[in-house]
Amino acid sequence: MGALTRMPLLLLLTGIASAAMILPAAVSLAQEQYHDARSFFYAALVGMVLTALIAIAQGTRRHNTTPSRQLFALLAAYVLLPAVMAVPFHEAVRTTTYLNAFFEMVSSFTTTGATLFDPARLSDAEHLWRAQVGWMGGLLTWVAAVAILAPLTLGGFEITASGEPGQSVDAGAARRDTSDPAQRLMTASRALVPIYGGLTLALWIMLMVAGDRPLVAISHAMSTMSTSGISPVGGPQAAGSGMAGEMILFCFLFFSLSRLTFSGDTGAVNRPGLRKDPEFRMGLAIAALVPVVLFLRHWIASFDVGEEQNLLMALRALWGGVFTALSFLSTTGFVSADWVQAQGWSGLPTPGLILMGLSIVGGGVATTAGGVKLLRIYALFVAGRRELERLVHPHSIGHSGVTARRMRRQGALIAWVFFMLFAMSVAAFSLMFAILGLDFENAMVLTVAGLTNCGPLIRAAGEAPVTLAQTSDWAKLTLGAAMVLGRLELMAIIVLLTPGIWRD
Repeated sequence: MGALTRMPLLLLLTGIASAAMILPAAVSLAQEQYHDARSFFYAALVGMVLTALIAIAQGTRRHNTTPSRQLFALLAAYVLLPAVMAVPFHEAVRTTTYLNAFFEMVSSFTTTGATLFDPARLSDAEHLWRAQVGWMGGLLTWVAAVAILAPLTLGGFEITASGEPGQSVDAGAARRDTSDPAQRLMTASRALVPIYGGLTLALWIMLMVAGDRPLVAISHAMSTMSTSGISPVGGPQAAGSGMAGEMILFCFLFFSLSRLTFSGDTGAVNRPGLRKDPEFRMGLAIAALVPVVLFLRHWIASFDVGEEQNLLMALRALWGGVFTALSFLSTTGFVSADWVQAQGWSGLPTPGLILMGLSIVGGGVATTAGGVKLLRIYALFVAGRRELERLVHPHSIGHSGVTARRMRRQGALIAWVFFMLFAMSVAAFSLMFAILGLDFENAMVLTVAGLTNCGPLIRAAGEAPVTLAQTSDWAKLTLGAAMVLGRLELMAIIVLLTPGIWRD
């Protein structure tokens, strides 16, 4: 274990990714698809050998000695590691370019889930590799949030932590275990990997019992836990489990609303339990309010078509709204089979702008969900509520407590700064897509899908879905950059560019 802590983080992740190629190779071999089996097995063999040789050469040096170096290694992993993962995928598909394979791996590893390929074009092993890469990207997000971002008060932890963004906190959970960044990374991995793997295994078994094929069940289980939305059949609406499978997936989507659903608080300030957690409560409120509003809209319109008394269709339309709303709030992007029932019931289409708004809000801090994050939205809500109270009662005193004051003042300020940076990123990427020839609507959809790591939004939000395979190479690279920026967040990139963080 000590030898692993001395390895560079990027090299360690490369070795893990190379070893993971054995699974799709075994699946291909069992299905007698020997070309795919050779592609994945040879890539795994070469990757593990090269990783071992470089590890031996670097064995006398210590790496991962500061959180800033780990943050830089995390950025390098999201950029360089997909290039390694794309090698067997490109060799297995054979009918695509390496750039397309690289884009597919960036999309999967950042848990975005945007794809260039129709489901029927890929083999079972290739579908499994996409889901597996997304699952590993989600696990990296869990571990990195605790071991890398929390000590630097980034990734949403800056809202409640006592330190400033990019600076290590002096006390709290980030230093509870040890001050060694490499050891903290191993401690977080030992704590979170069994939980992540156990939940995925439980979901896989439940989906198979509900009627899904093993490949579809494991892909949807991995995609749900990682919020990547990757599916070998186009989503749960085409799976064999039907509504039962959607209900099972629905229960596991709640893990993306708050980190307290699967672990203790990793911030610098203790927070209450799950019942009083502001992220979880706000996520539940949004996931309940949006479907109700959509249901009332369709119910009123159903009077015009004479379907107001069709209760079965009304209930199915309500369920479709509830499942899809929580799915896009968690940036998973699965669409219920009953989502179109609302349109058939009332004759009104559901505006994709609502799905874009849900994706922008996003899930909880230190979860696999993307977006702005619920804790930042809650900080802005608390600050706005306090300002309205002061308008009514100018001399009133706000709620006492260190956490409440931090949330209303510094937390709200930092949340507003992040929101402005996010808005500037949306404007910049939309402009770049427009320069590359896309119209305004498609440019906005691609931008939001990339920055929120919600790839299925591309198919669901636009009036005419964008065909990514027909876009230019520069548009694919731009979207890939947006995915990486959305996963790591612009504030972390800015911190990496500041000279102060490199001072030991």
